[in-house]
Amino acid sequence: MISEASHSLTVQELYLDLMKRCLTRSLFRTASAPPVTRAKKLRGSIVNALRACAAPIYLRLLRARPLRSAAAAIEAPLRRVFVRLAPPDPRALDEGTVWPDDAETMIGRKRLDNIQQCVTDVLRSNVPGDLVEAGVWRGGAVIFMRAILEAYGDRSRCVWAADSFRGLPPPNPARAPADRGDVLFAFRELAISLDVVRENFKRYGLLDDRVKFLVGWFKDTLSAAPIVRLAVLRIDGDLYESTMDALRALYPKLSIGGYVIVDDYGNLPGCRAAVEDYRREFAINEPIEAVDWTAIYWRKSAG
Repeated sequence: MISEASHSLTVQELYLDLMKRCLTRSLFRTASAPPVTRAKKLRGSIVNALRACAAPIYLRLLRARPLRSAAAAIEAPLRRVFVRLAPPDPRALDEGTVWPDDAETMIGRKRLDNIQQCVTDVLRSNVPGDLVEAGVWRGGAVIFMRAILEAYGDRSRCVWAADSFRGLPPPNPARAPADRGDVLFAFRELAISLDVVRENFKRYGLLDDRVKFLVGWFKDTLSAAPIVRLAVLRIDGDLYESTMDALRALYPKLSIGGYVIVDDYGNLPGCRAAVEDYRREFAINEPIEAVDWTAIYWRKSAG
């Protein structure tokens, strides 16, 4: 539990601010960005035109089962068109609108601030339970959760990192019709191995026996996970199926006063539909609060 006296100190907040800037790589930006030249503006126009032309072709290839090998062959160069060649935007990492080359997280500053707000509140209020993220990518958000526990000297809670560690599952329309046609499973940038995530924890000196990994598809791992209670549940599953699997398995374990955070609610229709269906089914009426352009959260007030 955080006392009011300890919360008045700034050393914890300074450490966590440094962690956020490291995890997003905003710490390593140059002091002044080079001016946008006419050539760069022209490059941006060309890239936008390429995106407009290439994206529909790529999606058609992915949706046609016999042509998926062809789609895989062109996936890497198309990703360079979609992301790597785009004109740099100094706000993109803060807003979580790009897939960064080497940062441990893509969620941006506001969503990291939200994690800090939720975790510090449950510590201060002594809400019982562990912290979990379902869908961790390179591990940045759950590393930050562990850093918050370290900053405030909490020795009683664990953080859980749940992921397949091999990307997203192909859509299963029979089980989740809302996921029909989704192509995120094809992007290799989303398939980050367990070894890489473990090394990222080690880089910050935060890998210990209170970091737990749940390896596999959510439908196979979450319901059987040895989690007793949760104080913060963060879901970054992208798909309807993955989001619903996480809610069904883990929301009942969330303590009163705990928080659920959903990363893709505003951006991905399948994720949003899963949240709305689950809340409707179980008559969850707590107000949804926006974090930024895509993430939302609410605080659980009833069992």
